[in-house]
This record gives sequence, structure tokens and C-alpha cells, in this order.
Amino acid sequence: MTEIADSLPTGYSIYERSLVTVGETKLALAKTGAGEKFVYLVGSPLACKGGEFAGGWRYPLTPETAQALREVLPWLKPVRIPATQPSFGFGDRLGLATPGHIRAVRDTNVFPILAQQSVRENARTGRNFAEVLARAVFGVFQEGYTDGFGADADHLKKIEDAMEAAALGYTFFTCDPSDHVVTVETLPEDEVLRRFAELAKTEEWKQEYLSRAFTIPGLGELRFTGEALAKAAVKYGEAVEFATTMYHALVEKLPAGFDYEVSVDETESPTSALEHLFIAHELHRSGVKLTSLAPRFVGEMEKGVDWRGDLDEFKRELRAHVAIAKNFGDYRLSLHSGSDKFTLYPVFAEETEGHWHVKTAGTSYLVALEVVARRDPTLFRKIAQLSLEHFAEDRATYHLSADPARIPPLDTIADSELPELVSAHDSRQVLHVGFGSVLKSSLGNELKKLLSGYEDDYAVALEKHLGNHLHGLEVRK
Repeated sequence: MTEIADSLPTGYSIYERSLVTVGETKLALAKTGAGEKFVYLVGSPLACKGGEFAGGWRYPLTPETAQALREVLPWLKPVRIPATQPSFGFGDRLGLATPGHIRAVRDTNVFPILAQQSVRENARTGRNFAEVLARAVFGVFQEGYTDGFGADADHLKKIEDAMEAAALGYTFFTCDPSDHVVTVETLPEDEVLRRFAELAKTEEWKQEYLSRAFTIPGLGELRFTGEALAKAAVKYGEAVEFATTMYHALVEKLPAGFDYEVSVDETESPTSALEHLFIAHELHRSGVKLTSLAPRFVGEMEKGVDWRGDLDEFKRELRAHVAIAKNFGDYRLSLHSGSDKFTLYPVFAEETEGHWHVKTAGTSYLVALEVVARRDPTLFRKIAQLSLEHFAEDRATYHLSADPARIPPLDTIADSELPELVSAHDSRQVLHVGFGSVLKSSLGNELKKLLSGYEDDYAVALEKHLGNHLHGLEVRK
């Protein structure tokens, strides 16, 4: 520590957990007195451009630096999910949360997905897959975390986006075929039957599904009626075809293997056992090996708040999904919009027997806003006001029940009461979906600057909040 630290200019410092020696070279993550971070090394330079020499080599925190650093320190490369561990996705919309995420997961048996962002979220934040992965890598480096992590290119709707993420080193690919799902629940029965008759695989599917009973251990026999098959095929036929095409494109790109999830959670109605069976059987017949599948579960799975519904019904439906998953490759059940679903965690962990995946993202942004509310009330008020102004457009594509009219006027709330807005249902959801508008405005830079100045506050708050998630999932050691 002393040798590399002594070569730094006055006022600069090293993150002690990051310090590592490779041969004759010493590397660490460092920062200036103003809080600017950089990779610092004494010895052989990294194989990338952008380095400056002044007592040691200094590199900016760019995707190019992250790539070069991964070649020197192999434990900074994302890897696949171990079959024996549950997995948890820690989405990070700010690129500052990974240290806190690692602290939350250190004393658990959970495998963390530390780079997890969707194309939709990247568009709203002005980021890309390369930057998301780089920020995760630097966070792992900062914390000296060597136990392995994954990188999830989330909610992929285009095969070219999957190929881009694969080239960058992502290991987990979440296919979102929702653009190919038909909402059959709103169609008359005769229209569903007409559409089914026009599908290319109609006769093949009739022979495959109507002439047999599917015996699912732990669930019993499942049979398709003609109407049930028509609904499942019309609703999910094209979606399954798209998911299959994306999978085989990834197999060609990454023949050594990868983790693959299919997400059908963004639909109007819950995924029934027969629909799940249809999806799973068709993917299996097409040679798709799933790591996980995200059904649309029963109840209200809204963003940023706890689940609401009949817990006994949820258990029954979950047991059916688990039985089907075990029968078609023993893949994980994935809980999307998994932030703050404290009511579900114990049930989800128990019924899946620990074979699960949970995705979170927005909750880490909300933890950041709570830090802002405590440290800079003026900035928080600006963020809250902007989020309110853009709520009508920002809520699109998100499942919410927030009503801004129920939020008290900001000028009537004392500074000491502002953190409560982050936890109250209506304001929490307004703040949750406003991230894109905030980060693309000048407030985004102010927010990141403040969190950089209070990075330990943010890490401690994340460790506590995400730790509560993991505690609910019964994975604390």
C-alpha cells in the first residue's frame, strides 16, 4: 500500500480494498481530492490508450480501460451463474451503486448480477451496454471482490442488441418477446380460433398438444382443449419463435455458453400453467436451454412498492410454475420488478427451493434519492419537482398506481420530512420512473456529484436496503 500510495500526488488517495499486485505491477483504484476516480498502477502499463504517466500510470474510468483491466485481472470478467447458487440482479441506473451492492451480497450465498440494464433504461439514461459493464467492473475493482459476478443485457427486443452485448463480454441475456405477444384476452373467441387456423404450425400443434396428457411431477396431468391451445398458440407462438431465433444467434456468437432468460412478465394477464407449459415445451422442442423464465405472476407487481394480492393464490400458482420448470430443464423462476417485494420473498425462496433469480433496478436509484434528501434538500426538491412535471410521459411502459394528486405540495413539506417522500407509495413511484428525465437534465450531473461526495453514505444505505431484500430471501449467512 505504502509504495503505490507514496507515488501519488498530494491529496490523492487509494481505495485500500482495490490494491492488488500482479507480478511486478501494483494496481489500485484511486481518487483525487475533488473525488475524481481513476485506475492507478506502478509497473507495466495497461494495453489501452488514454494513460498518463506521473510517478505511475493513470487511466480514466472508460470502457476501454475496463476492458484492459479485465485482461490483467481475470476475476473482473463476468461469468455464468453457478448452478448451485440463487442469483440476484442489482440494476444500477447511476453507475455508482456497485460498491454498495457488493457489500450487501458479501455475506450471502447469492450470485450477483452486477451489470444489469435494459436497452429501454439505457435510452432513458443516455448510457450503453459498454458503459454499464465498465461501471460494474470498476465497482468490483474498488471493493476487491473476487467471488464472481454476472452481466445481464436485460429486456432485449432486438437480436442486434443481443449481439452487441455478447461482443462486449456479457454472460446473461434476457429476451423480452413482448412485442410479439398477442393480447388474446381482449379478442372474441371466434377471432382467436380464426387466427389460430392461419398459423403455420396449426396442424403440428394440434397433433403435439391435443393428442396427449402432459404428466408433470408434483402437479399431475395437464391437458389442452382446442380453445386453450388456440389461445396459448396465438398469444405466444410468435414470441416463442422470436426467443428461439435470438437464442440460436447467441449460440453461434458464444459457443462456449451463456445464461438465457425469457421474460413474459410484461403482459396484461398472469401466465397460466398451460401457457407456461406451451412456452416451455416449444422452447425445449426448439433446442433452447433456459437458465430462467419470468412469468407474469398473479397480484399487483408494481414498480418500487410491495406486492399486493392473495398470497395463497400466489403460492398455488408459483408451485405450478416451479413444477413445470423442473420438468423442462429445471430452470429458475425469475421475479421481475423484484424491488421491495418483501411480502413475496420468503414464499418465493421456499417454493423454488432456492432455485430462483430476482431482478431489481429502480430501488437503488430511490436509495440514492433518500441520500440526496438528507444531504441536500434543495437538490432533492428540484428532482422531485422535475419528476412530477414529467410523470405523465415517464410512466409509459411501467405498471403503476401512483396518483400525483395525493402528493402534498413540495413547498409545504419541511426539509426533515423529505426522506419520507421516498418511501410513501405515490411519491415513491413518481420518483422511481422519473430517473430518465432527471439524468438527462442538468440535475443528473448534480445528483452524481453529490453522491460521489457522499459515496460511503450511499454504499451503507444500499447495503442495508438491498441486504433487507436478501434477508427476506433467506440467504444471509
